[in-house]
Amino acid sequence: MSGDCKVLVLNGPNLNMLGTRQPEIYGHSTLADLERLAKTAAEPLGLVIDFRQSNSETELITWVQEARADMAGIVINAGAYTHTSVAIMDALLAFPGPVLELHLSNNFRREAFRHTSYVSLAAKGIIEGFGADGYELAVHAMAKLLRGAATEGRKNG
Repeated sequence: MSGDCKVLVLNGPNLNMLGTRQPEIYGHSTLADLERLAKTAAEPLGLVIDFRQSNSETELITWVQEARADMAGIVINAGAYTHTSVAIMDALLAFPGPVLELHLSNNFRREAFRHTSYVSLAAKGIIEGFGADGYELAVHAMAKLLRGAATEGRKNG
C-alpha cells in the first residue's frame, strides 16, 4: 500500500438515526461518532475515509459506481437494503477492489429475514455484532486487504 488509499464507508437507511433508534440493539453511538472512530483508526494505517449515509438505494448505488474511479475499497453497512437489494449487490460486484460488509448487530441473533444478505455475495468478509467497534475493525481489516493486494501486485508486476 503506497501513499494514502481512499476507502468509501457507506451507511444505508436509518443509520442517520443512530443514538436514538433502538439503542438496545444499535447502541448509543451516533453516526458522527462512528465516522470519527473510522477516521481515527484509518489515519495511522494510511487510509483516507470518505464516510457517507443515505436512505436512498439509488444514491448508494451511484456512490458505489462512482467509487470505481478513485476508491481502493468499500466498507458498507447497507442497513435493511442488505436483505433486499439485488441492485446494490450488482453494483458492488462490479467494483474492482475489496468490499467488506458491516453491521452493528449480529443479524443471526435477530429475525429470520435478516439472515439473508445480498451484500455478502459481493463481500470479501463480514464484520457484525461488535457495535460501534465494528467500524474500527472494518478499517483495520480493509487495511490488511489492501496491503495484501499491494503485495500481490509487486509479486506479479
